[in-house]
Amino acid sequence: MYAFDYEDIQLIPNMCVVNSRSECNTSVTLGKHTFKMPVVPANMATVINEELSVMLAEKNYFYVMHRFDFDAVSFIKKMKEKKLISSISVGVKEQDFKMINELTELNLIPDYITIDIAHGHANSVKEMIEHIRTKMGDQTFIIAGNVATPQAVRDLEHWGADATKVGVGPGKVCITKLKTGFGTGGWQLGAIKWCSKAATKPIIADGGLRVNGDIAKSIRFGATMCMIGSLFAAHEESPGKNVTVDGVLFKEYYGSASEYNKGEKRYVEGKKELIKIRGKLMDTYKEMEEDLQSSISYAGGKTLKAIKKVDYVILKTSNF
Repeated sequence: MYAFDYEDIQLIPNMCVVNSRSECNTSVTLGKHTFKMPVVPANMATVINEELSVMLAEKNYFYVMHRFDFDAVSFIKKMKEKKLISSISVGVKEQDFKMINELTELNLIPDYITIDIAHGHANSVKEMIEHIRTKMGDQTFIIAGNVATPQAVRDLEHWGADATKVGVGPGKVCITKLKTGFGTGGWQLGAIKWCSKAATKPIIADGGLRVNGDIAKSIRFGATMCMIGSLFAAHEESPGKNVTVDGVLFKEYYGSASEYNKGEKRYVEGKKELIKIRGKLMDTYKEMEEDLQSSISYAGGKTLKAIKKVDYVILKTSNF
């Protein structure tokens, strides 16, 4: 087993079987719903908000609303009135358990719940999964994480999660490896491969994707869906604060575990960056879809399934 990351791998082309890349289908099924692409914006305050959640759901893209200063009751009510999928995040604190109780009492069961903590291989996550299952049964699809090992994937699945989020600190604004010495920063793609071997349910690759081609690489090594932060940040519609530097417009982008998001300097594992504004979010989605269609054509198929079977080369050989 080798420790490798996205830039250390290249996929090897197969014979193309389509006349046009537009024939390639990028759709993916997660739970009861099928979405246009296997990508989801990171559930971070500078990447997603309620307005973007509505827009993405209307266009049949998967989303996960973040959990910071957020009214889940009114949001789920609004999404159900609009007949759109509802997808929220929860933590593992007392107020999160109470929120699950409240949603159940009001019969506002979201389609997807993401249990979102930095170290998801934990008793607290087990308790939250069991609490959601006790209250909501199988009416909601539970995504749990984040984790970094096959044992963690096996445990979360055994506890009742429907999908597992893999990635501990590989994101652009994560400093977990610097602050703690732990994580998948620098070998995130290897972690996806390692964890997917143990998985019997979907894996969501979370963090570390820097270019569109990393989506295909994630799928090749076992991911069903990719959660992406930096590539989806800093668009005109993004919720990050606008900052002008020397006449150029930037957006703030910071980690969920940064002091900017926490509002305090305790257990900080994230930082803040400025990213030059990239234009419209839907233009980025269109480019991602076209690039992924190209990936499928290089894989010699017409659907995402073809990517899972291609050969690859490792460009460096440091031992795992």
